[in-house]
Amino acid sequence: MIVANSSFLDHLQAQRSQYRYKLPSRPEAGRFIDQLMRLLFPVTQDCQSASQQIEETYQKLHQQLIHLFQPLSATLPASPDVITDQFFEQLPAIYDNLLLDAHAIVDNDPAAIGIEEVVAVYPGFYAIAVYRIANELLRLNVPLLPRMLTEYAHGHTGIDIHPGAQIGRSFFIDHGTGVVIGETTIIGDNVKVYQGVTLGATHVAKSMAQKKRHPTIQNNVVIYANATILGGRTVVGHDSVIGGNVWLTNSVEPYSLVYNQHQTDVRLKPLDDGEPINFVI
Repeated sequence: MIVANSSFLDHLQAQRSQYRYKLPSRPEAGRFIDQLMRLLFPVTQDCQSASQQIEETYQKLHQQLIHLFQPLSATLPASPDVITDQFFEQLPAIYDNLLLDAHAIVDNDPAAIGIEEVVAVYPGFYAIAVYRIANELLRLNVPLLPRMLTEYAHGHTGIDIHPGAQIGRSFFIDHGTGVVIGETTIIGDNVKVYQGVTLGATHVAKSMAQKKRHPTIQNNVVIYANATILGGRTVVGHDSVIGGNVWLTNSVEPYSLVYNQHQTDVRLKPLDDGEPINFVI
């Protein structure tokens, strides 16, 4: 039998009293988001029961959300029942926005076969969907749970979208791995983002917590792979294209094309006897 370290256990007990919040269960939060997605988009085999018993599934999700809110009751602006009702009142609008996001992927990705494939397997769509759900909960002043949901999606997709970001209609993330969208980012309509894009802050000091730290991306902007756009004052004007691997900390005008200039040096090709010759271009 292992003898417990009583002083360490006393320390853990004392530490518990210092926590500001009690949190919902992380596995239960993940189950809620996945079951809600199955209700909204029953395109795969494991969604059939949700689609066949839609009213029952809807009521179960309602109760699940109330249960997730219970540990947060003391910090909610209203009772868990009221906040849950308010969230489900917004679900039709969330669903409509998600359909626009899905169609944006279908319309812009030549590899996409149809909306069923997008909602079932595309990590970009899944991350956007979880963000939109979490963002609505944040708008209802629910603490902590929205971030738990987006971090759950982050773990599954490699796409990190803070629930506090403001993202417009018809948002398209292609591939997606490594995308980071910070808390105070503002993104307009019809924006396309590729893998490895960072919309981040130039400073990470705690004193900046209540300030706009992340960029504004206006309508119809395309941001290609591994571009980094930083700063709360940085605005990418509408209808601009930001090329791959660009590092941007200053605003650009609408209709701008920003790209990295590169130089191609032609290597020398050795002859059989070892003497090099130049390629002629």
